[in-house]
Amino acid sequence: MPLLLNIDTATEHASVCLSNESGVLLLKESHDQKNHGAFLQPAIQQILLETGIAISTIDAISVSEGPGSYTGLRVGLASAKGLCYALQKPLIAINTLTIMAYAAINQNKHFTSNTLFCPMIDARRMEVFTALYDIHLQPIEAPNAKILDKASFEGIINEQPIVFSGNGSIKMQTELSHTNAIFSLVQHTAAHLSALAYQSFKAANFVELAYFEPFYLKAFYSPPPKK
Repeated sequence: MPLLLNIDTATEHASVCLSNESGVLLLKESHDQKNHGAFLQPAIQQILLETGIAISTIDAISVSEGPGSYTGLRVGLASAKGLCYALQKPLIAINTLTIMAYAAINQNKHFTSNTLFCPMIDARRMEVFTALYDIHLQPIEAPNAKILDKASFEGIINEQPIVFSGNGSIKMQTELSHTNAIFSLVQHTAAHLSALAYQSFKAANFVELAYFEPFYLKAFYSPPPKK
């Protein structure tokens, strides 16, 4: 039974968990986005201590690859890579938006088969990182950076219900009023990552440890300092 360590620091909500085929063994969470770096390593150590599991027995490490916070992504991937190198274990990377869509899909077993799922990560002003998935988690629209307005989902939302989730969906809620628009408060965690990571582990879908980088989606922009 594979044992996975799962790390998600891509958004304002950070979490880490140990999981196996049966599910999550222990989960630790932090809601302080500015503290992800200080949270992660102690949380991993505490999980190992409380479960009595030696880190050397982990079979693989999974990480949320992005998009998301530039700093958060670097924190998560640096930790995951460091552990993989030290332990000689494979690395699994899962798109953050896919994890968010999976969380939304699994919050409610009564969604109709034609429901679509649109996770959104706030990317400042009216821009979000987003994608569109069907109920089987198949991508309908690839991850992209989108400027939201009233016409953002014009046409498709007249035909199918769309579940909007994530902190970026608050912006969409101010622009869109439609009976097919469903706004979800579900919060994804490393527990949702673990379920997707287990499927990747079974398929031996690992990334190249030496060359893998976060999926930023957009180049980092740092405004010039004020004089």
